[in-house]
Amino acid sequence: MSVVSVTPYPIDIKDRKEKFHGAQLLYVGWDKHLLFFAPAQFCLPPDTRFRDLCEVHLPVAFSEHPDFASINWEEAKWLKSGQPFEPDLEKTLAANGLDHKDVLRLQTPGLEGLGGVGI
Repeated sequence: MSVVSVTPYPIDIKDRKEKFHGAQLLYVGWDKHLLFFAPAQFCLPPDTRFRDLCEVHLPVAFSEHPDFASINWEEAKWLKSGQPFEPDLEKTLAANGLDHKDVLRLQTPGLEGLGGVGI
């Protein structure tokens, strides 16, 4: 059953880009590594180099997993909103076309989680 409001419903979106003082949210999940049940969220300036995302920020979220140290960033595969995405590691997030609240999935060929079972 649908509901119709008698008066306009006030919507104050708390995570609008304007509320992050020049930074943006980026979500990153690591496929086949279910030790992490949800994508990690990062609040980063758009001028952050993609390589810095990989080498400085992702370790904060994922380095506890034994596979993390074996990632070859040059061979890693990425999906952006479910579509293949090929970032330039030396360009910024903005130059790679990443915007506020974008979702990336990291795929690491040959690294299939603990014991190769996706955990």
